Amino acid sequence: MSNKLVAIIGAPSVGKSTIFNRIIGERKSIIESQRGVTRDRIYSHSSWLTRPFNVVDTGGIEVENRPFQEQIRMQVEIAIDEADIIVVVVDGKIGLTDDDQMVARMLYKTNKPIILAVNKIDDAHLKNNIYEFYSLGLGDPIPVSGAHGVGIGDLLDKIVSYIPEDDKKEIDASIKFSIIGQPNVGKSSLCNAILNEDRVIVSNIEGTTRDAIDTPFTRNGIEYTVIDTAGLKKRGKIYEAIDKFAALRALRAIDDSDIAILVIDGAKGITEQDKHVVGYAVEAKKAIILVVNKWDLVKKDNNTQSEFTKNIRKEFKFLDYAPVIYLSAKNKTKINDLFSLINQVYESFIFEIKTSVLNEIIQEAQMMNETPDFNGGRARIYYAQQVASKPLTIALFVNEPNFMHFSYLRYIENRIRDAFELTGSPINLVLRKRK
Repeated sequence: MSNKLVAIIGAPSVGKSTIFNRIIGERKSIIESQRGVTRDRIYSHSSWLTRPFNVVDTGGIEVENRPFQEQIRMQVEIAIDEADIIVVVVDGKIGLTDDDQMVARMLYKTNKPIILAVNKIDDAHLKNNIYEFYSLGLGDPIPVSGAHGVGIGDLLDKIVSYIPEDDKKEIDASIKFSIIGQPNVGKSSLCNAILNEDRVIVSNIEGTTRDAIDTPFTRNGIEYTVIDTAGLKKRGKIYEAIDKFAALRALRAIDDSDIAILVIDGAKGITEQDKHVVGYAVEAKKAIILVVNKWDLVKKDNNTQSEFTKNIRKEFKFLDYAPVIYLSAKNKTKINDLFSLINQVYESFIFEIKTSVLNEIIQEAQMMNETPDFNGGRARIYYAQQVASKPLTIALFVNEPNFMHFSYLRYIENRIRDAFELTGSPINLVLRKRK
């Protein structure tokens, strides 16, 4: 999978979020006519012509000193630093503005591919509006309409022209796992404990690790690759909490992994950012292990661990299948147990179910609990078949996919989990209409 990152930048209200949503195929970024709605960077997967990539939406940059503008500009600068390809969006109806020129000046020093998209060219007679944007010096403008989808294909063609087709690489049979989490939760310390040597710089200064570091190794005859994800490279003043930047570099590490290991600071407890970071791994359909680190620093009684686990299950309701392990990376405790868990989760991730057995489970589930009426009908599952592993993907052939309520899919997933020990692995249920 390509790990290329495409950053969408530009002045406020030029339609960046609309184009972002067109590219990813869903309304994930907030769209408002009010200026400055998108403040945080928003990330997602996309693909075009079989070439996958990551895409990030950013807040609008403007000359006028409005609230949050300095924070937004810092975020955009970081997105530019991290991106492989930059899409600059301008407003074709309003025309060239001082804000557009300021954005262009931010990009003059970068050697990265830049694509200029002139948005809001909704009618053919507006196409002549693109010519004044040549003065920005950012290359040939591409006329698009994010609202109507016009020209988005041309824009995507240009994006993937900078993304080489994946080379036929030698198959890597190792178990690949990434270590993700907020800065300063002990990711690098855990990586060193796993490798049993100081391969990664460890510091209590947030953002020490600058790049994702892949390290292959062998343990007890099994090949692994550990990916230690980066924190933030500190530059200048950062007004936003630093942990919000941690997810950007984690994207690429998660994409390359079979298993994402979320490290939680046992001394500080669970934070909202922990949910954001692991949420990307959930979207990417990766196997997941929850590691509570620095457990040696926690004052404990007989109920401390069970209460912490209860809180984890409450805060991570969408991860009830993910195992939890408590350890101290600094003291290298429970590292053997962690490897046993990694092996178990990987076996779940590559698990294959016989079609006959799978259909017995599905038919019995329907007999015990019928599908509910939904969208004017009642779904019926005629047949099921596993179509992929990593993750375990099951196609359900039904009379009408629109009749299937998400709660019933959750019920089917639970019945499959009851039948097989699929620790840490997601189950991807895909609906297909029976022909």
